[in-house]
Parts: sequence; C-alpha cells; structure tokens
Amino acid sequence: MIFNSVDFAIFFAVFFLLYWFVFNRSLKIQNVLILAGSYAFYAWGDWRFLPLLIFGSGVNYALGIGLERSARPKIRLLLLWLGLLQGLGGLIYFKYTNFFLASITGAFSFFHIPLRAHPVRLILPLGISFYTFRTLSYLLDIYKGKFKATTDWVAFFSYVSFFPSLISGPIDRPKTLIPQLQKRRVFDSDQAIDGMRQILWGLFKKAVIADNCATFTSQIFGNYQGQSASTLLLGAFLYTIQIYADFSGYSDMAIGTARLLGFSITKNFDFPFFSQNIAEYWRKWHISLTSWLTEYVFTPLSIAFRDYGKRGIILAILINFTLIGMWHGANWTFVLFGFLHGCYFIPLILRGTMSKRKEIARDNLLPSLREFSNMLGTFILVMLTLILFRSDSILDAYRYFKGLFSLSLFSIPALALEFKAGYTLFFIFLMLLTEWLNRGREYAISHLGLRWPIAFRWTAYYALLVIIFVFAGSSRNFIYFQF
Repeated sequence: MIFNSVDFAIFFAVFFLLYWFVFNRSLKIQNVLILAGSYAFYAWGDWRFLPLLIFGSGVNYALGIGLERSARPKIRLLLLWLGLLQGLGGLIYFKYTNFFLASITGAFSFFHIPLRAHPVRLILPLGISFYTFRTLSYLLDIYKGKFKATTDWVAFFSYVSFFPSLISGPIDRPKTLIPQLQKRRVFDSDQAIDGMRQILWGLFKKAVIADNCATFTSQIFGNYQGQSASTLLLGAFLYTIQIYADFSGYSDMAIGTARLLGFSITKNFDFPFFSQNIAEYWRKWHISLTSWLTEYVFTPLSIAFRDYGKRGIILAILINFTLIGMWHGANWTFVLFGFLHGCYFIPLILRGTMSKRKEIARDNLLPSLREFSNMLGTFILVMLTLILFRSDSILDAYRYFKGLFSLSLFSIPALALEFKAGYTLFFIFLMLLTEWLNRGREYAISHLGLRWPIAFRWTAYYALLVIIFVFAGSSRNFIYFQF
C-alpha cells in the first residue's frame, strides 16, 4: 500500500473518520487505533514480517524501562548492548548477510582460494532500516539521560510503527513523536488544510516528476552501452531529479498525512539543490538520517579522534559517510558512494568551512555568480556519485562514466526530442522554480495563494490536480522502499 494508490486513499479515509469522529474522545483509544492502523498498513505490504516488528518493539520497550530503572552502570551498559545487538543484528542479518558472503568469497577467489558460500534466501523486511534507527535512538537517549523511558506501551509501539513514516521515514526521534502520542490531540482545520496542501505537492513531485523521469532513467541505465555521452548525461541528470522528487515527495506526503492526524513529524528535506557546498547539501538532504548519524556516530568519533586535529575529523567524516552509503544497501556501489561523499568534505575541513552557513541570495531574487557556480558545482558532484548509486555494480558505473566522457557529449540526447521528455523537463523546471521562489518556506507551496481570493487559490490547487491526473507517469514503488 503506497501513498499514491487508491488502496491507501480508501484506507486513510476510513481511518481518518474513525480517528476524528468515532474515537476522538479517548486518547488511549485513538492511540490503539493508530497502532492497529499501522500494523494493518504494514501487513498490507508484507504480513510475514509483522511479528518481527512487534517483537522488536516489545524487546526495546522492556529494555527502555530496564535502563530507566537500573542505577548500576554495568547493568545499564548490558541492557544497552542487548538492544543494540537486537536492532543491529536483525538489520545486518536481513540486509547484509549475502553481501558479506559474496565479498568474502570474492576476496578468496582473488587469491585463487576456492570457497563455497551459497547465498541465503532472504527477503528484506519493509522499513527495517527506518524503524531500527528509531528504536536505537530511543535506547541511546535513555542511556545518556536525554529521554525518560515510557511505560505506556501503546504509545511506544505506535512510535515504532507510526504508519505515515514507517516504510521510508522520516526517522523520528523519541522526543519528537512520543510526547505527541501522550498528549490529547484536537482537530485543527488549518493544520489539516496545510497537510493536504503538502500531500498535493508531494504527489505532484512523485507522480509527475519522479515517475516520468523513471521511464527515461530505466531506459538509459538499462542500456547505457548503446547510448551517446549526451544521453548518459541526461540520464544522470534525470536520475538526480528522480530520486529527489521520489523521496522528498514521499516525505511530503508522510508529513502531510501526519498533520491530518494532528502530529508534527521531522522535516526531511530543505531544498538541497540550492546548497553551496556538500556540507550544506547533507544538512538539507534526508535530514533525519544525517542528523541521526551526526549525533550517534560522527560526534562520538570526532571526540574520540580529537587529539588528531583535522585528520581526526576527516577520519570521522569518512567513517560516517561510508556508513551512510552502507545504510542505503548491501552493494559496494553504495559503500563507494558514501566514501566519495566523505571525501568531498576534506577540502571544507582543511579550510575550516565545514560548519559555516550562509543563506543563498539573501533578500535577492537571483543568486550571485559565485553562489550560482557553487550551487551548480555541488549539484554536479552529487549527480556524478548518483551514477554509482543507480548502477548495479562498480563495473557498470565505471563503464557508464567511461561512456559519459567522450566527444558525443556535444550531440543531442537520443530521448530529448520525445514529447514526454519535453513536458517532463518543463515540469522539472516548474518544480525547481517554485522551490527557488519559496526556499525559505517549510515546503514549496506552503503559502501558495494564501493571500489570494479563495476562487483563485482553489483554481491553483485544482490545476495542480489536473496536471497530476493528466501527466502522471506509470505508478511505481518509492525508491527508498528497498532500503
């Protein structure tokens, strides 16, 4: 069940009516409904792994209470390690077992040592990377004294499985979501309208931008050896737009859906394509994952390596971003993707500008030439690494890069003259223009027409709906479902 489906529309309509008009008098029953709805939503995707989700929630609920109540450091450390082993152990088993087996077999084969290691038949549970990080942050925050364990098991189980963000995030911290689950919620029409507006924008990005881009990127990456360099460049550009529109579109719909239920969850994107360097890009791209790893991985590592000065920061960054790459999938392409992004940080660290923040085109309609060149350069760096991200293997990525750098780069791309490519590029331009003009907002159309007469405002909304229905590409699963 995906957000841009009739199934979800029916599911959520029924859920919404029950939530606000039947069970609205009791917070406890509302939370029970959230939990039941979340489990139904998850089971619709793959019921076989629902027991794993419930078991993990139960284990971490009990461990959290144990951490809260125990005063003995050794017992608390033991409980924390049990939680880490349970969460990371399941994640590693399901996601990386075959990757490790294949890597070990390949390493032995390199030295002409035969080793038989048959792959294990495993199916990756939906959302495991996302809900595992939720439970880990819960235990780590309790251990560090940043959050008190809850004894309300319904609220905790709902926190782990909250259906708007269960499958592909955002990765909410306990301090963000659990207090909201424990507080009575009152329907706010303004908040609900804002949520619907954000869902509309997310649906536009997913259906009109991402799904149409996917048609071309599948053709180009699936047959890259027969394409001109200009076509390969177009493919890289379209995939960069596709993955952004797909994932940020999901996040917009998740956040909007949560707002309809009276919740405010973590912002996941902040117009990353307008970043002036790679550090700013990662502060604006998949914010919930970046901030999670910054707090629980990079910061402890940078403290541990502080005696090594800038070399220690570089090492911490490289480890952190290699883990970001591995989080995305069990393939050396993802490992290299993350490592390269870590390498991008090295010049910033050496210059001491990694943490500097500067608003682009402040109080101006257009960026300065320097701001534009920085923005374009950052986009190109990201685009080149996304070739690795999209490729099935490092060899495929190498061949793609090899084909990209040739004289045919100056020819007309093979797909550029197709009608579908034309309107896809137009809507990409429209999306980027809208986001640029509203880059200081929560999301691109958060204030669209709020000061207009109601007739004009609703005309704009209906026009966006018509565009979605007329120009939507073939419906596809969200890219981050596989992670």
